[in-house]
Amino acid sequence: MKLAIGNDHAAVEMKKEIQKYLEEQGVEVVNVGTDSTESFDYPVAGYRVGKLVSEGKVDGGIAICGTGIGISLAANKVKGVRACACSEPYSAEMSKRHNNANVICFGARVIGIETAKQIVDAWKNAKFEGGRHERRVAMITEIEETGKLKAAEEQ
Repeated sequence: MKLAIGNDHAAVEMKKEIQKYLEEQGVEVVNVGTDSTESFDYPVAGYRVGKLVSEGKVDGGIAICGTGIGISLAANKVKGVRACACSEPYSAEMSKRHNNANVICFGARVIGIETAKQIVDAWKNAKFEGGRHERRVAMITEIEETGKLKAAEEQ
C-alpha cells in the first residue's frame, strides 16, 4: 500500500508520528506536507494529497491540519477526491465502507496521536461495500462532473 500524507504547520509532529506508524506497518508513505512549524497554507498540502490520489499515484491519502476541516475542503476540490474529516474511528471506517473515501483528514489540535492512529487504521482497513452505496457515490461524482444532480432536480 502506498499513501500520500500532507499537513500544515499545526500538524508537523502528528504527521511525523503517523508516517512512522504507517512505515512500521510496511506502508510506503509519500510526504507532501511541511516539516517546519513556520506558517504553511493547508490548501497546498490538501491539494498535493488530492492530486496524487486523483492521478492514481497513491492508493489513498491522509491530510492533517489544525482541525482537519480546511485541509479536507481543499482536498475535496480536486476532481475524484472524496475526503472526509473525522475525529473518531467509527466515522473513518464508515467513510470508506459507505462513501469510498480516498482521503482521510483529521485535526492535530482536536485529537491525540492514539486516536489519530485508530482513525488511520479504521479507514485503511475498511473496504467499500458497494451496493446501494455505489449509487450514492455515483451521485457525488455526477455533481462533481456536471455541477448538477439529476435525481434532485426531478423531485
